[in-house]
Amino acid sequence: RRVHGALYTRSIMPRFRVNRSKTVKTPRRPFEKERLDHELQLIGKYGLKNKREVWRAKTVVSKLRNYARELLTLDEKDPRRLFDGEGILRRLTRLGVLDETRQNLDYVLSIKTEDFLDRRLQTIVYRLGIARSIHHARILIRGRHIRVGRQVVNIPSYLVRIDSQKHVELVADSAYNGGPHGRTKRRNLKNKAEGAGEEEADE
Repeated sequence: RRVHGALYTRSIMPRFRVNRSKTVKTPRRPFEKERLDHELQLIGKYGLKNKREVWRAKTVVSKLRNYARELLTLDEKDPRRLFDGEGILRRLTRLGVLDETRQNLDYVLSIKTEDFLDRRLQTIVYRLGIARSIHHARILIRGRHIRVGRQVVNIPSYLVRIDSQKHVELVADSAYNGGPHGRTKRRNLKNKAEGAGEEEADE
């Protein structure tokens, strides 16, 4: 169109779909004693940072259960139930949440929060014996000392697939794997050496 005699062309930017679904749902009853005790046990057992990480895992489990429950209401030969049901089972089997003997939507309804927390990279690193404790595992991951295959992963909540679990190991140039020392360690060694040199000079 023309604006004051000049040709004006309005640029149309492509619209991308933005996923606005919630990743965390807060509990309806914030002061329920049994739930609070259970969440504290999970935080201590899996070395979680806060309760938000527990709620995130619970939200994932809740969404899977609700969708599996919805698919079970459809006819067994319904295309949507066949296609989406197989996709859910395949994804959960790949993650190690379900095994080969539990390939049915009914088993999705029995999934627990702990099943997903067991597949976190932090838990895997500790159970493989790479870290001394579950909290040490988180420190190693955040310090970029752990890799999955060729990729360095610094996200403790990263879900490890069954076929990737055997590739979880220390980075080749990590200080815990015979690599060069970190900044703090080098500074401490330098100060120690300087202190020893001053003592020899005084003698």
